Amino acid sequence: MTTEEQPPTSAPASDHAHAPAPAPALQSARPIALITGVGRSIGIGAGIARQLAASGWDIAFTYWTPYDRRMEWGAEDGAAASIAEELAGAGARTAAIEADLTDPDTPARIFDEAEQRLGPVTALVLSHAESVDSGLLDTTVEAFDRHFAVNARASWLLIREYGLRFRGGSGSAPGDDSGPAPSAAPGTATGRIVALTSDHTVGNLPYGASKGALDRITLAAAHELAHLGVTANVVNPGPVDTGWMTGELRTSLARGTPIGRLGNPQDTAHLVDFLCSPQGQWVNGQLLKSNGGAAS
Repeated sequence: MTTEEQPPTSAPASDHAHAPAPAPALQSARPIALITGVGRSIGIGAGIARQLAASGWDIAFTYWTPYDRRMEWGAEDGAAASIAEELAGAGARTAAIEADLTDPDTPARIFDEAEQRLGPVTALVLSHAESVDSGLLDTTVEAFDRHFAVNARASWLLIREYGLRFRGGSGSAPGDDSGPAPSAAPGTATGRIVALTSDHTVGNLPYGASKGALDRITLAAAHELAHLGVTANVVNPGPVDTGWMTGELRTSLARGTPIGRLGNPQDTAHLVDFLCSPQGQWVNGQLLKSNGGAAS
């Protein structure tokens, strides 16, 4: 497997197409984060959601059960509902959105539902991933295309949708929904984009290649969305065991870090929490390795 957000990948709100439309969101003093790839309670996405909820954010999150079903860890029954309940216990309003990110229409539907149920999104955290091991000689065209559809294309479409809808405004604090503004005042940055990546390549060609594309897309946003007051960064969580590692791999990767342990979802969540905070606005356009010093 890979060394980062292995668990869920996200995507369609199409399952909600025949459900009654939720009531429009009420005004909230809390900023709203949209986090993709929150399909399992032990995953990095869920850890980020818990941390941001504890820091005062309302949380919309996506999950895609069919992905987990076809992976060796399997689907976690009732995960979305239990995660939402846990976040609500921390004071967050929540919106769990099942979403198939192979569908290019899904990102717009995700934002539609998040906005209707909670309000305008202040922070976008991309924690979803398609990840199936294969190398140069055994990767199929179908697998290659699916990895790029989920990890690269969907990430671009989510970032684009975020940029088209962002309503932070000049000088506003996170969570200020006073209305759209075409540009932010110089020196202010109230919007946040954080994407999770990986440096894995050997034996995992489509995953590594598509994550490389994700890096470039996200770092471009740091410049192309700067006029809106949005920062964009990429985080490499390093070796985090969320249920996909063998005992042998666990031992080997732990030995590869100076402090002799693997990462955990909370390690990544603390960094994302900082990047999404007002104190993190000076960090922009960076690929940050939160990996315990693991050797490449």
